[in-house]
Amino acid sequence: MQILKSVFLVIGLLCSLVGTAHADQISNYVKDGVAIGGADPVAYFTQNASVIGSPDFTAEWNGVTWRFASAANRDSFKADPAKYAPQFGGFCATGTSFGKKVPIDPTQFKVVDGKLYLNSSPGAQARFLGDEKGTIMKAQGIWPKIETVPADKL
Repeated sequence: MQILKSVFLVIGLLCSLVGTAHADQISNYVKDGVAIGGADPVAYFTQNASVIGSPDFTAEWNGVTWRFASAANRDSFKADPAKYAPQFGGFCATGTSFGKKVPIDPTQFKVVDGKLYLNSSPGAQARFLGDEKGTIMKAQGIWPKIETVPADKL
């Protein structure tokens, strides 16, 4: 009987871990197994550019793997991940303002008031740039309602 209880306990723990990992990938844009498609979130701030990170420099945060172009960028992120992580889990800021979780194009970005916003396409980026503050405010109001909802359910 004790063995059976232990087996159920282990199965329960494993199920909760699998559920957590899945939920983290729901709340964060993950492509090819890495956050924001492997772009280095620190480079947006330090180089004002989209730079693809290396599998040699990674960090785990918010239940997903992040890549960096250098050890220095990785260490900066690890020291203050919330400072560098994109808003809205790395999903398209413009899409979020419409209640959608849209995959991003890492080359479509803007840092506004010290926060990183990513977009899905040149069109979404143009719309974002046309009303940065309005888009951000609308997306901030919607994000808490959709953060834990799978993209295909929106």
